[in-house]
Amino acid sequence: MPRPRKIRKISFSPNAHYYKPLGVPLRTLEEVNVSYEEMESLRLKHFEKLEQTGAAEKMQISQPTYNRHLNSALEKISIAMLKGKAIRISDEK
Repeated sequence: MPRPRKIRKISFSPNAHYYKPLGVPLRTLEEVNVSYEEMESLRLKHFEKLEQTGAAEKMQISQPTYNRHLNSALEKISIAMLKGKAIRISDEK
């Protein structure tokens, strides 16, 4: 049986939950799903300019878990931008 998932602290709600390439019909786009935890890790690192240990403390998670969220978000957003995919921000992983 897996260990119960620890509750992460998310301190913001994005104004927009969907981004897509300009001029491409939505019905033709593939999507990349970015979780709130991944967006929070990006916000703390690149907007709040926190180091990983400080950001992990704010989210009340370990530094390795924070690092996984950050790397996952960067990878997903990079793929979406380079391959012309839509980005959906939701509570799903």
